[in-house]
Amino acid sequence: MKKTPPDQRTIVAIGGGGFSPLIDAYSLSFTGKSQPKVCFLPTASGDAEGYIENFYAHFNALTPHASHLSLTRYNQPKLHQHLLDQDLIYVGGGNSFQMLLVWRAHGVDKTLIKAWEQGCVMTGLSAGSLCWFNGSITDSWGHPYKLLDDGLGLLPGSHCPHYDTEPERPAIYEDLIAQGRLPDGIAIDDHCAVRYQGTERCDVVCSAAGHQAYAITASQGAAKRTPLAARLLTS
Repeated sequence: MKKTPPDQRTIVAIGGGGFSPLIDAYSLSFTGKSQPKVCFLPTASGDAEGYIENFYAHFNALTPHASHLSLTRYNQPKLHQHLLDQDLIYVGGGNSFQMLLVWRAHGVDKTLIKAWEQGCVMTGLSAGSLCWFNGSITDSWGHPYKLLDDGLGLLPGSHCPHYDTEPERPAIYEDLIAQGRLPDGIAIDDHCAVRYQGTERCDVVCSAAGHQAYAITASQGAAKRTPLAARLLTS
């Protein structure tokens, strides 16, 4: 396996808001391909058929090489080879805990790490963004949100999506950071994305004005929220 230099490995973490022509085209641009191969992982939704249909309706307009991997239906006979052959992997939202459990049962977690190391662009929203970090909070077990501390760990620290649309999230996430139960992290609004090259944050973009991301850090027993300037994408 030929590894890509660490600073050339790309992850675009999206806070939420569904498939986005602007953000997804932005993510695809880092593949360096005019017709990139894209695979959708809808594991967190239980491989919901409607979600898969929405993916194709959206991504078929962006590339002729869109596919999906349903771990509950085995639609790809050589799933690991298929993932390693992609230019971009998009992870959908849903139940984060169950997604990570299924991935690990199939060894997909290790394959995703290999794909990233080979230079595949990794992206996704909600469960599909928090999975790349060490920890987060989740409603996988219902409400209130609970600690999830076994992400893939490709990116350091923690992450919380949906920061502007799910009112309970900020207080719970920031309290866990203040207590030291989660490491310092990044919170992202819907319609906003943060790009990492290697493990370094290098860009914040949004598809609609008024959305942004925040650095959340522990400071003297409390959490400090620092807004990060977001660049508005245009068509």
